[in-house]
Amino acid sequence: MRAARSSAVTAVAAVASLAAVSGCAEKSDAKGSDAIRITASDDACEVSRTTFPAGHVKLAVENKGSKVTEVYVYAPGDRIVTERENIGSGLKASITAEIKAGTYEIACKPGMKGHGIRQKITVTGGKTAKRNPKLDKAVADYRAYVQAQADETLPKVQEFVDAIKKGDLAAAKKAYAPSRVGWERTEPVAESFGDIDPRVDLREDGLAKGQKWTGWHRLEKSLWKTKKITAEDKKLADQLVKDLKDWQKRVGTADITPTGMANGAKELLDEVQTGKVTGEEERYSHTDLVDFEGNVDGAEKSYQLLKPVASQNDPALTKDLDKQFAAVKKLLDTYREGDGFVSYDTVGQAKRKELSDAVNALAEPLSKLAAAVAK
Repeated sequence: MRAARSSAVTAVAAVASLAAVSGCAEKSDAKGSDAIRITASDDACEVSRTTFPAGHVKLAVENKGSKVTEVYVYAPGDRIVTERENIGSGLKASITAEIKAGTYEIACKPGMKGHGIRQKITVTGGKTAKRNPKLDKAVADYRAYVQAQADETLPKVQEFVDAIKKGDLAAAKKAYAPSRVGWERTEPVAESFGDIDPRVDLREDGLAKGQKWTGWHRLEKSLWKTKKITAEDKKLADQLVKDLKDWQKRVGTADITPTGMANGAKELLDEVQTGKVTGEEERYSHTDLVDFEGNVDGAEKSYQLLKPVASQNDPALTKDLDKQFAAVKKLLDTYREGDGFVSYDTVGQAKRKELSDAVNALAEPLSKLAAAVAK
């Protein structure tokens, strides 16, 4: 979940290696005349052109501010078209995205929180992005994957909710982490809708003024911190099922593109860095490594579907990605315990640094995947 940022940034700083989180941004930027230059600072978001043609669009971002920032392209209703997080002070990032004709907003978020500093843009009728037929298959297969993940999630959520409704604290705790796996694997698609994610996956420090806290993490706090299930928790459990059925119904209609899949894979690695490695995501249950694996699984699925084209266009990149995915999964395997993982509060700072370094080594080449499939 991306909404809770201020404490996440603090936690990132607490893990020594996570100064490298900002380094996930590419060291080079797109300097061609076709790139839209975005200059972010602590109080501005300057866009070199506010009107440009549709198709494969290159965004060259430079953070001249003192804070880590992120950049979003929003469609109406704050539907996320593309994004890039963790762009450190003084660093640059290059984003390749397929954007259709329409009106949008580009948002820079210094400190990675809030509504963002926004600029309106217009994407005109331009050329339809050329697409290798293999990429059409990748999109179709990925759409089937995200729908399957949603379909498989609902029974697990129902099991979690049934335990809460019965007041069975132990059973609810046991069902909690498995109920979240499908969501974690496909989080960028879920977040692209704009309204579902804040209802089901918001952390307490991400609440806007006056916003009611609902969803998994609200229930997580009751189960592990207050250690009791209230009548209000039972109502919130019913609401969680209702909201996730909404997600299940809508996920198959998501606007999915090859570059969106690639950028979504990178977003999942950002999720690992800013929430799972720091322990921010599951601060009460300490089931962060289950979420960690879900994010990595989802990123790898997108990559594997895009690999037939990416390997033709950039074989060195796919060779590196194969190596780095294998390294992250091998390291994650060392924390397995039974059919799950060790509690994350038992993982010390040195080990968290090791996890962070492995994820960062994967995130850097993964940030180049969209450009590889758009060639």
